[in-house]
Amino acid sequence: MSAGAAVAGPDGAPRCPWALSTADYVAYHDEEWGRPVHGDDALFERLSLEAFQSGLSWITILRRRPGFRAAFAGFAVTAVAAFTDADRERLLADAGIIRNRAKIDATLANARELAGWAPGELDGLIWSYAPDPADRPVPETLADVPAVTPESTALSKALKKRGLRFVGPTTAYALMQACGLVDDHLAECVARRS
Repeated sequence: MSAGAAVAGPDGAPRCPWALSTADYVAYHDEEWGRPVHGDDALFERLSLEAFQSGLSWITILRRRPGFRAAFAGFAVTAVAAFTDADRERLLADAGIIRNRAKIDATLANARELAGWAPGELDGLIWSYAPDPADRPVPETLADVPAVTPESTALSKALKKRGLRFVGPTTAYALMQACGLVDDHLAECVARRS
């Protein structure tokens, strides 16, 4: 077996190796990661959580996701856009989330920016950067999975140009992976769609 290749999970089915360290990861990998996500609020949530993840392990965010959802009004763009300075202080004191001032401020600023967009505009913009699957080789090992692509770099630039923060190319690519714009499940992985 090649290093970084699919590995048998608890049920014997092959999975991406990163997904096997905890039951939380197995469930996320099998049921969510790489599945298409649509809707402005749903994509705002994923964009925000990917920004909070920057510099941390995804499991940290995954385990705090219920706290994030409660703290950020379910990531409803219009609700978060209406947050006040008191809400900001509440978030900075909330042990159920990552209390990083820059990331909290970016999430609030992004919601205010997105509140002025037309319904479906965030969804349309993000999905317009989905590459043609026929142009992408199927990854055999983790070494075949990039951290940044030309599409994620272009998406990052487009989001920044529209006023969004904490959306660098690596964060944009993690969003693309998580929301199914690309399928980076390994070739032998049981969760691979194509």
